[in-house]
Amino acid sequence: MATAAQWVAGSRPRTLPASVSPVIAGTGVAAAVGEAVWWKALLAAVVALALQVAVNYANDYSDGVRGTDEVRVGPMRLVGSGAARPGQVKAAAFAAFGVAGVAGLVLAATTAWWLVLVGLVCVVAAWTYTGGPRPYGYAGLGEVMVFVFFGLVAVLGTTYVQVEAFPAAAWVAAVGIGLIACALLVANNLRDIPTDTETGKRTLAVILGDAATRRTFVAMMAGAAACAVVLAALTSWWALLALVFVLPARRGLTTILSGAQGPALIPVLASTGAAELLWSLGAGVPLMIVG
Repeated sequence: MATAAQWVAGSRPRTLPASVSPVIAGTGVAAAVGEAVWWKALLAAVVALALQVAVNYANDYSDGVRGTDEVRVGPMRLVGSGAARPGQVKAAAFAAFGVAGVAGLVLAATTAWWLVLVGLVCVVAAWTYTGGPRPYGYAGLGEVMVFVFFGLVAVLGTTYVQVEAFPAAAWVAAVGIGLIACALLVANNLRDIPTDTETGKRTLAVILGDAATRRTFVAMMAGAAACAVVLAALTSWWALLALVFVLPARRGLTTILSGAQGPALIPVLASTGAAELLWSLGAGVPLMIVG
């Protein structure tokens, strides 16, 4: 029986900034182009957090039953470590999906019912990332999924439920957040190249190779910086405070460029998660204040 601490660790809390950050950025844009609706922003945060936890448990379950996690280096794996039975982890994933679904239904009922379809697509995408007969996470498409759902859909969706529009600033913020979220996955998969290669999991990092993956990480962080400048030009120059994300990002970039391998790359996950959160806070909070 897994302990409470193991369940928390299995939810991979270091990835949770990747779910809150789009909501902060999207709400900032909503305040800049119209008016923020705080209770909708809170519900969007519930949806995002629940989906992130669901994805993490779903990946734990799917990778665990495939045996991919047996030689994995990194955060706690409930199934792979034998701390919890596969059925328990699968149930936890669906419970989290349920929480996201309830909050999402409220947002759809008060905004537009077509958002239910978007929610269903998000759930299917989350489950089939490593689950099902042909998981796309095993075919180098994980970063695409993260960019689309934890960048574009999350930011644009947060802005839309509050102002019922898709302003240009929201697209720029979505790209910036999506790039850092992708960089988080790139760093994770860079660490796992040896074990993923051994188990047949063809992530983008496995396909590109070590050196190109490191360059991809750097390019994504540079792109996020450029998005902060464009967002400021479209809204308020106060949004340039998003560039504070460079402080934690620098630590991750230094580690990546040093050629660090295996467990030495684990701190990059924390620094990149912090960078994403600071990007969203630096851009979103000033926009909420100045409107």
